[in-house]
Amino acid sequence: MNEPSQSPTFVGQPVERIEDAALLAGRGRYADDYPVAVGTLHAAIVRSPHAHAEITSIDTADALAQPGVAAVLTGEDIKALSDPFLVVVKQPMDGWSLAVDRVRFVGEPVALVVASDRYKAEDAAALVHVDYRPLKAAVDALEAAAEGAPLLYEKIGSNVVSTREFVYGDPDKAFAEAHRTVSLTVNYPRNSLTPIEAYVVVAEYRPDDDVYDVLANFQGPYTTHPVMARALRVPGSRMRLRTPADSGGSFGVKQGVFPYVVLMAVAARKVGRPVKWVEDRLEHLTAANSAPNRVIAVEAAVESDGRVTALRFDQLDDYGAYLRPPMPGPLYRMHGAMSGAYDIANLAIVNRLVMTNKTPAGLVRGFGGPQMYFALERLMHRIAVELDRDPLEIIRRNLIKADAFPYKAAAGGLYDFGNDKATTEKAVREGALAELKKRRDEARAQGRLYGIGYAAIVEPGMSNLGYLATILSADERRRAGPKDGAVSMVTINVDPLGAVSLTADTMPQGQGHATVLAQIVADELGLTPGDILANLEHDTQKDPWSIAAGTYSCRFSPGTAVAAQIAAKKIRDKMALIAAASLNVRPDKIEFGNGMIFAHGNPDNALKFSRVAGTVHWSPGSLPADMEHGLRETGTWSPPQFEATSEADEINTSLTYGFVFDFCGIEIDRETAKVRIDRYVTGHDAGTLLNPLIAEGQILGSFSQGVGAALYEEFVYGEDGSFLTGTFADYLVPSAMEVPEPLIVHTYTPSPFTPLGAKGIAEGCCMSAPACLANAVCDALGIEHIDVPLTPAKLGVFVFGEERAPPGASQAPVPAPRASGHALTGQGEMLVPASPEDVWKTLLDEQKLAAVIPGCRSLDRVGENSYRAELTMGVGPVRGRFKAVVELSELDPPRKLTLSGSLDGPLGASRGGVRVALEPADGGTLLRYDYGAEISGKVAAVGGRMLDGAARILVRQFLDRLVAELGGGAKRRPWWRRVFGTGS
Repeated sequence: MNEPSQSPTFVGQPVERIEDAALLAGRGRYADDYPVAVGTLHAAIVRSPHAHAEITSIDTADALAQPGVAAVLTGEDIKALSDPFLVVVKQPMDGWSLAVDRVRFVGEPVALVVASDRYKAEDAAALVHVDYRPLKAAVDALEAAAEGAPLLYEKIGSNVVSTREFVYGDPDKAFAEAHRTVSLTVNYPRNSLTPIEAYVVVAEYRPDDDVYDVLANFQGPYTTHPVMARALRVPGSRMRLRTPADSGGSFGVKQGVFPYVVLMAVAARKVGRPVKWVEDRLEHLTAANSAPNRVIAVEAAVESDGRVTALRFDQLDDYGAYLRPPMPGPLYRMHGAMSGAYDIANLAIVNRLVMTNKTPAGLVRGFGGPQMYFALERLMHRIAVELDRDPLEIIRRNLIKADAFPYKAAAGGLYDFGNDKATTEKAVREGALAELKKRRDEARAQGRLYGIGYAAIVEPGMSNLGYLATILSADERRRAGPKDGAVSMVTINVDPLGAVSLTADTMPQGQGHATVLAQIVADELGLTPGDILANLEHDTQKDPWSIAAGTYSCRFSPGTAVAAQIAAKKIRDKMALIAAASLNVRPDKIEFGNGMIFAHGNPDNALKFSRVAGTVHWSPGSLPADMEHGLRETGTWSPPQFEATSEADEINTSLTYGFVFDFCGIEIDRETAKVRIDRYVTGHDAGTLLNPLIAEGQILGSFSQGVGAALYEEFVYGEDGSFLTGTFADYLVPSAMEVPEPLIVHTYTPSPFTPLGAKGIAEGCCMSAPACLANAVCDALGIEHIDVPLTPAKLGVFVFGEERAPPGASQAPVPAPRASGHALTGQGEMLVPASPEDVWKTLLDEQKLAAVIPGCRSLDRVGENSYRAELTMGVGPVRGRFKAVVELSELDPPRKLTLSGSLDGPLGASRGGVRVALEPADGGTLLRYDYGAEISGKVAAVGGRMLDGAARILVRQFLDRLVAELGGGAKRRPWWRRVFGTGS
């Protein structure tokens, strides 16, 4: 028998993930994999093609007449069976699970079709006819905040729904006495993360007990559970929410599934059967979630040596069309740490929330950190440039000293413990910064564009939910009552044969929670991780939880992991007390190891772990008189460092504050303006690493997402609110080929605020990398500032200068009405084997024109050279019917004309025109054309690359049909003119 005293310790070891065998073999259990009840119906959503419009009518008759369709729900059904969602800001801005009276963003759900299968539901959704009265949209954050902007909510009277000002220390005095001030304005764009699995909801209503039973890949926080229950008009106990065993990623995004939970629950009640909905990728990108774009004006008071004495922030956060709980979290989650990793005592902050006609913002990994740190770290770099100093010198001069911890930041963050200088120096040394600087010098001597960037941040872990109340004034907080803290829960059960299982209040999304929990419990009970079964499916009717439950904001290591240790200690103490009587030793002399419970110093005096567990179950009468029966314990953890926001608006927003120091070397290609990351070094102090292997994976994942935000990813909207990046052709996500492997350096200063000493580690690089890379680009180009993403098109302005029009390009504008979604333009030519007169007659003949227009199902004359038409058209994954207006104008027979018009349908709208010139040529007519169009709505969301190609194809189809109608074959021009013209 192995010596019990030699039982290994698993916490801190790189134990391979126990989840991976099933995941890698394709045996994961995701929400769409779960079986559904017989008779379950399937849902499809009709979404708005307009960013802002009044709904004047909805005709569901055609959809309801389709075979297999059980119901079509509209806003009136939602109003009858549910209430609007609660919001933190007390303003008249109701949001529902379906649009009521008005739509406020492209992709907003307007109607829900429920049918016997997904195919029938999707087909019927295309037959729901919605009439809109379009309204002017407020899209740009600054313009929406200005007076006279189109209002999303007239009752508020402004799109700015909250303004809060904060002052800590004496920033005015510091600025007045400063050697100089340095300022910068950044415009951080919208972006999101793209989990492999999109939203899934299966909802059932049980009328016998008035319970909504829902399975959804929700990630938390469970602060939204009361919001859902209230919207459904039931107490929380009757809103049963279950989560699956696995989730195909989340990164914060799956918090946003909750409006669809309510929508499908209402639908299930309406039809009297379970309803299932699976989101597709276009829906997800268009309408699921995004991080808020933020405009930040930041200013520093600086001494001559580079010491920063004060900061001023003016932040305008854009939350899109609706403020969904727990928004405006990104603006306030970092509030206590607004001075970042620096010892700055004076701070002034203005926070404003603006609503725009864009997708509602929500949780995205980093949760406000990327925006805030991008401004702060770009400012620190700018200070160095203006003082003609090394940026690293400025960082070092301002870092918090090791002997200052625990450190109280100006706005209230209580930084637990760290040695930021040691982490920085270790990264500099092991990352060979000196050699990288030599490489930069050599590259510049050769005329290459090479730069080095830095970033230093604190990484918060386990949010104090009281931060949300900081948006309220002190008087409002007193009236509402205190809000602070966060509770974590884990339950451990030991069965009669000694088998150990556990459940927890976190929803796994690939982080390896089951492995780490098993390591912690195994250490306490003298077992191995393989002996511990972690079931992380969650059921609000059966499992312990609090409003803090969920997986977000790095709460696992400082929170749930501690709760697991507490629960395991309770089991251990109980079993030690039972074993002590049999082993004839005091309970404090009992040890656990290798599946045995034994006397300290005498491993032969031992009992099997399973034997002691069996005693609890089989012989409860033999237990000590004051001992509770059973062997099931719940550990709860709520750290004492969490307090409510003070009267002075100070708030300790998180429990732990890790430290991250990054530096990188990049080169910008002079031919393509593309950024190449030459070296990236990231140093971390996350306290105790519970599993170093998993920690490395979390850093790599976070770094990949930081690279995506820095170089590729941006949600783009047209001036009319059209969403323009609805496919991966235009919303660029880096793959493994685009993300280099960083050098990861660790230091270890355990947190004194958590029993395990662990801090958060899953978000750091997604907050630091965008600033670090932008600093390197500014260093390479010698420019003051540039916003992310750092695309070749954006950098090309600095590398090549302003782009000039190509020689010979047509300067004639297309005389078509213009909207402001995605712009399509192009030109080309074709030799048609007919005279100009015959071509002219064809274009003016109603029947022949109908045959020439691609997708034309009908064409009716409504005036001279004016027609109404019905078309069926498609672009990539988007296809549908449109109503069209077609007009011929600027007629100069038989030489010139303009064919213009507009399309409108449930998938979007378009306005544009084609200018056609006819010139006699050998063998027929040389037909020259240039076209321009604006696309909005769902069609625009498929992205510019696909739309540009589709436009060229449609023009080509028009010309080929014209030739066919004339009874001949076109003489082909060179392929590049024939296929592409000179369009853009």
